[in-house]
Amino acid sequence: MIATMLVDVDHLLADPVFSSGRCSIGFHPLHSYYVMGVYFLLLFFKKTRIIAVGLLFHMLTDFIDCWWMK
Repeated sequence: MIATMLVDVDHLLADPVFSSGRCSIGFHPLHSYYVMGVYFLLLFFKKTRIIAVGLLFHMLTDFIDCWWMK
């Protein structure tokens, strides 16, 4: 599940790479709502279930960070 943190590689596409006031949900490609739907669909396949859980947990923690920014 630690390997699912590699999803943050899409932060390297942003300019600037880090911005303390930016919410990653909906901004970065691998943090979009459409891709989160794909992560959810991965729950239904036994071979990808643990990866999906890790990715969805990652999205949840990023969403909590965005919620605290408001």
